[in-house]
Amino acid sequence: MSSTSPVDDLPNIDPDELHPINIDALAHPDDPRHPPRILMLYGSLRERSFSRLVSEEAARLLRWYGCEVRTFNPSGLPLPDDADAEHPKVQELRELTQWSEGMMWVSPERHGAMTGIMKTQIDWIPLALGGVRPTQGKTLAVMEVSGGSQSFNAVNQMRILGRWMRMITIPNQSSVPKAFTEFDDEGRMKPSPLYLRIVDVCEELVKFTWLTRGRSSYLTDRYSERVETAEAVSRRVNQVSL
Repeated sequence: MSSTSPVDDLPNIDPDELHPINIDALAHPDDPRHPPRILMLYGSLRERSFSRLVSEEAARLLRWYGCEVRTFNPSGLPLPDDADAEHPKVQELRELTQWSEGMMWVSPERHGAMTGIMKTQIDWIPLALGGVRPTQGKTLAVMEVSGGSQSFNAVNQMRILGRWMRMITIPNQSSVPKAFTEFDDEGRMKPSPLYLRIVDVCEELVKFTWLTRGRSSYLTDRYSERVETAEAVSRRVNQVSL
């Protein structure tokens, strides 16, 4: 698939080594061929938010790989249970979640954990919405930034959440230590092995999304749920009276 974003917007990329995705190696001929839809979530509201800057770098790469990318701005999102689900920011987040076929979560590590802002976004995404599980079978990539030495607490926590929400979390991940040293004054990430790892994560997320989205319904079809559904149908059909 040809890129939809010029490599000129990726100044730290070696264009000879940035390869387009070989869709035919991943997808069945009858699978959907529209651009993969990826939702970006980041976990800080600071004016110079490094989790947001990392998400922006990743979004540029994902667009080059041919994805349609949307980013949710968590500013104004209420705490869980402090507002109802009709709140405009909650509705925006849930609509984006349903729209997406894959996600990327980028959180700072604060006090050895993901931020409350990151967790709040995830907590507002229900496991079921109108009979549909909005995250089940979708792909997920996780990345984190920190102000000190490299750590993996936040990405490990987000992996647990992704599994709980029945998402296909890719093997690769990224952790950017001392993030304040990794960006220039324009907010662009400097060339480094840390940047290369972000490219790896983006490439892998796109590959896994192409590989799984056309068969996610089959991958998430479960015996226990088929049995439960059959029992529910039997009770309804065989009930004596209303």
